[in-house]
Amino acid sequence: MRVPALVPRLRPFTSTIFAEMTALALRTGAVNLGQGFPDTDGPAGMLAAAKDAIDAGLNQYPPGPGVPALREAVAEHRVRLGTSYDPDTEVLVTVGATEAVAASLLALVEQGDEVVLIEPYYDSYAASVALAGAVRRTVGLVEDPETGRLGLDAAALRAAIGPRTRAVLVNTPHNPTGTVLTRAELTSIAELCVEHDLIAITDEVYEHLVFDGSEHVALASLPGMAERTLTISGAGKTFNCTGWKIGWVCGPAELVAAVRAAKQFLTFVGGAPFQPAVAHALRHELPWVDGLRDDLQAKRSRLSAGLADAGFAVRRSEGTYFVCADVRPLGFTDGAELCRALPERIGVAAVPVQVFTDDPDRWRHLVRFAFCKRDEVIDEALRRLATLARG
Repeated sequence: MRVPALVPRLRPFTSTIFAEMTALALRTGAVNLGQGFPDTDGPAGMLAAAKDAIDAGLNQYPPGPGVPALREAVAEHRVRLGTSYDPDTEVLVTVGATEAVAASLLALVEQGDEVVLIEPYYDSYAASVALAGAVRRTVGLVEDPETGRLGLDAAALRAAIGPRTRAVLVNTPHNPTGTVLTRAELTSIAELCVEHDLIAITDEVYEHLVFDGSEHVALASLPGMAERTLTISGAGKTFNCTGWKIGWVCGPAELVAAVRAAKQFLTFVGGAPFQPAVAHALRHELPWVDGLRDDLQAKRSRLSAGLADAGFAVRRSEGTYFVCADVRPLGFTDGAELCRALPERIGVAAVPVQVFTDDPDRWRHLVRFAFCKRDEVIDEALRRLATLARG
């Protein structure tokens, strides 16, 4: 039997470390700091609004672009971040940000086009580029030896752009490293996009979760970028409702229309009763999000300090749910080998950074830990991790 043409393109992505780590964590009862979802619920008002929507009968297909109240709330919210969109033509509700990224690539790149990714990259990006029949080019973040911050290599980004480059996919705040790209770094991306007439696709799902006074800058707000940028975000990370899978994409009407054309044949629509609840949250629950950000900043510091005490060399995290740590001071050389051993050895699950890359050797020493957990869960994981140094 002939293998379907799509299978070889997706084979590298079909068995992920996340499934492996989840299975190990469940089998061993490990504390799971590998997966980036919180273990507490979002704001009570938002949850009540979802229940009210179900009781009111909003349980059938919503409008294809998303319910008007949510599109309007998204447009209002983006104004706070320096961009302006028509909720009727420039905002599309998606089944999470992952679908928004996939639909954007399917809509806007063609067979053989090149898409530049910043490495490490969220794992779905490479699969989505493959689904679109495009070719990915990667540019690695570079570490500042003094601060431990992983930042953009603007020269490498310029070198990666060629005549077949169609789009640049940018994630900030950045998963898995916790980097928040600076205004200067984003300006260098913007200048290259304008110079080479590229589309920018930005994944900004952690836009509210930045720490220590860091600034999240929307790429679309920079000169020359509004007409060429698709900005993607969602409710899951902002409001602790990752299971609702409510995301959105904003951008010029012609680009959003193309994304909608692809999206309608992927999931058609999603989550009718959750959409008015997210609209409520965007309009009324941002003070709750401020508290969430402060709480996560404290958890970041709690986990970072504990990892350092356990013997890891901890990298700087400026946002998101994640902190990365170097395993070499503990005598290990391969993060993947360590992560596969940790659940049974000490009962902790983590994820190796090398699985987010095309150049695993460069990132083999780093492991990603998630701190979007209750303090007692973090503390128990740290208690167990402290035993590594003791053999």
